[in-house]
Parts: sequence; structure tokens; C-alpha cells
Amino acid sequence: MNENNIEMVTLTEAQRKAQRSRSIAIGIGLGALVIIFYVATIVRM
Repeated sequence: MNENNIEMVTLTEAQRKAQRSRSIAIGIGLGALVIIFYVATIVRM
């Protein structure tokens, strides 16, 4: 493959906003999972 012919995809403003919303949702979900594991570990002690 020739790496010099890489095509870049330009996102529209709506796609960029949707991507940001998904990223925030994933971050909140991961944070909640960390808190759940932390609480479960403390409770088991």
C-alpha cells in the first residue's frame, strides 16, 4: 500500500457534535464503572 495517498475525512459540524456527545457519554460511563468497582471493593473489606 502506498501511504502517500491517504484521504482525510472532513466531518460536518453535526457529526463533530455527535462524536463529542458520544465521547462524553463513554467517559461518564467509564467513570461510573470505576466508582462502582471502588465502592464494591470498599464494601467487601
